[in-house]
Amino acid sequence: MRYALRKLGLLVLTLWAAVTLNFVIPRLMPGSPADAAIAKLAQNGPVTPSVQAAIEAQLGMPGGSLWDQYVAYLNNVIHLDFGVSYTFFPQQVSELVASALPWTLIMVGAVTVIAFVLGTLIGIGAAWKRGTWMDSLPTVGGSFLSAFPYFWTALLIVFFLGYVLGWFPTSGAYSATAVPNLSWEFVGDALYHAALPAFTILITSLGGWILGMRNTMINTLGDDYVTFAEANGLRGRTVAVRYAARNAILPNLTGFGMALGGVVGGSLLVEQVFAYPGVGYLLFNAVTNQDFPLMQALFLMITVSVLLANFLVEILYGVLDPRTRR
Repeated sequence: MRYALRKLGLLVLTLWAAVTLNFVIPRLMPGSPADAAIAKLAQNGPVTPSVQAAIEAQLGMPGGSLWDQYVAYLNNVIHLDFGVSYTFFPQQVSELVASALPWTLIMVGAVTVIAFVLGTLIGIGAAWKRGTWMDSLPTVGGSFLSAFPYFWTALLIVFFLGYVLGWFPTSGAYSATAVPNLSWEFVGDALYHAALPAFTILITSLGGWILGMRNTMINTLGDDYVTFAEANGLRGRTVAVRYAARNAILPNLTGFGMALGGVVGGSLLVEQVFAYPGVGYLLFNAVTNQDFPLMQALFLMITVSVLLANFLVEILYGVLDPRTRR
């Protein structure tokens, strides 16, 4: 309990720091959305101060001192009120996030879990059969896949499987004529559109999980307690899973916590390549248009999810390895 409370206090402190940075960083960027709108109007003639004030009022630009803005920002965060998006005016930021988040959670989240489970199991098998083809094949394959940037892989996949062969759609989350619902027809259409971005994320992340688990597992297999278990005549599967893999999985579990927390942020470049309407695609539009309310909501959501994922992983660490509670 003392260990959990200590981690909880650290979580609260880190969360406050993240919320404060989330307020400060967008305001350090040069210019503002109002400046961009005024620059477009200035191409047709001079912009009067009254027109500039009207644009700032319409966009809901923050006013007052920096401290007043910070207090108002904290109050809005508590009530989950992030205002109106500058980019998609007059839509509420909460509505935009609510519409984009399910696509990211379903596509990126499912692929992240599949890649972690599959990569961890392959890594365990490769380490246990080290020196054989069952070790060489996934190791070389994992190294080869990890060498390519995922956005470059996405471009290759969308070009060959989408444009050249025409097997899969190249953009969107569902057909233009489809209406989102829970019917099997729509679910199948959504999975069909998610196939290419999901496949891209899977093959580019799988190698890292395989290599990480394999290398840690090999180091663990040389420990005395594994040798002692083997000398007692335990079955190979029991030694590999209950003794070696249980301790070797801890570093991979940390990486999985980070990856799971980052799921909420989506895969920005992959979603951009495939024009997939997830959180990453929304974040790209927010940054390029200096949409402060939307950026703050997305950054805060991503930060909170990563912090919570790390907190859960640390609690799980304490359960799997009692030495971490000291």
